[in-house]
Amino acid sequence: MAATVAARPRPPALAWVIFACAAFIYFVAVVQRTALGVAGVEALDRFGVEALGLAALSVVQISVYASLQIPAGVLLDRIGPKTMLAVGSLVMGAGQLMLAFADTLSLALVARILIGAGDAPIFIAATRLASEWFPPRQAPVMVQTTGVLGQVGQLATAVPVAWLLHEAGWSTTFTVLATLGIVAAGLAIFRVRMPHAGELDYAVAHPHSNAPAPSIREALRPPGVRLAFWTHWTGLFSANTVALLWGVPFLIQGQGLSAAQASGLLSALVLTNMAAGPIVGTLTSRHPLRRSWLVLAFAAVAIAAWASILIPATPRPYWQLLIWIVVLGFGGPVALVGMDFARTFGIPRRLGTATGFANIGGFAGTVLAVALVGAVLQAVAPGTSDYTLADYRIALAAIAIPWIMGIVGVLWERRRTRRFMADSGIIVPPIREAIARGRRI
Repeated sequence: MAATVAARPRPPALAWVIFACAAFIYFVAVVQRTALGVAGVEALDRFGVEALGLAALSVVQISVYASLQIPAGVLLDRIGPKTMLAVGSLVMGAGQLMLAFADTLSLALVARILIGAGDAPIFIAATRLASEWFPPRQAPVMVQTTGVLGQVGQLATAVPVAWLLHEAGWSTTFTVLATLGIVAAGLAIFRVRMPHAGELDYAVAHPHSNAPAPSIREALRPPGVRLAFWTHWTGLFSANTVALLWGVPFLIQGQGLSAAQASGLLSALVLTNMAAGPIVGTLTSRHPLRRSWLVLAFAAVAIAAWASILIPATPRPYWQLLIWIVVLGFGGPVALVGMDFARTFGIPRRLGTATGFANIGGFAGTVLAVALVGAVLQAVAPGTSDYTLADYRIALAAIAIPWIMGIVGVLWERRRTRRFMADSGIIVPPIREAIARGRRI
């Protein structure tokens, strides 16, 4: 008699539809989030600011985004992804509309606050949908895929948004972006929902009881959740510093590239992100006990890439800048390993809170890095917005501080997480022993 092999559960067609909607909404959010990255030089002229003022436009948006991650996670646990995606998209659209007609720095800052607030729940709600609609084995890959498809928005920023800004001007460009926010909100309202009870045979059970949900402090207590925070920090802040603000000015003013060449490198950043996502997702799924090695390996290579760009006192050839960008492009997928840590170690009834906390990491690191670069740049070249390569070399070297913080955080919390796992009977063997046994861990 032939042995019966249980088929792996497959998600229904509806799961793919909802996944596509969530990915598109995140795509729009990324376009909204990164649009200023290609308008940095125009913003310097429009608002009459220097480096620190330009940095403030990014810092205030990212600070609001990061500070609202835990509240957004709590609301996600209570009211679900549908409402969070719709409201977030509308608030982002309102912020872009205000930015379209802002002519002072103060109005622009208010607009950026709205954009950051609206952006706060989008990614964690989209990844929650991916985790709910797909089998647990497939969830890490789908979360990575969500990130990859969403990051196409950054590619749209680097090419069509940059083109529209050049052809149609500031107000038209940001009005179009506001319209996209309304479209995304409508999609969330009419197409997005969570699975109904019993609809999926592999759905994770969420127990309902009269007992109160765990507190926020309890949700953040597992060391694996804090490891998720530092993983996201280490993976994301470096690429974000380039993509969200300082990349285009550095490449144009410091490296002497044209606007088209700078946009091409930002496009390469996104394409690398897209290519790396499935690779990192597959490695995360196959080797769940070695996820932190991916993070530390990326950090080592990325630091070397930064050093190769900043140590020489002359502009780098285009091929070297491309290598640097490609390395940074792995940062987004590596940061999403933090989402998998949050899923693994978070308390089931507080997964939104754990995911939101993890998502703070990369953006808190980005705030620190962007602000440091802006402050140092203005300190070494006060009274001007025409910065040189020497100015950028000094300013960008300041990101060594968040690099050190991230690596130390990962190492410290990894040690505590492994101790926690050992108390639960899960022992992580030395990597040499694991290789010798040929184990997929």
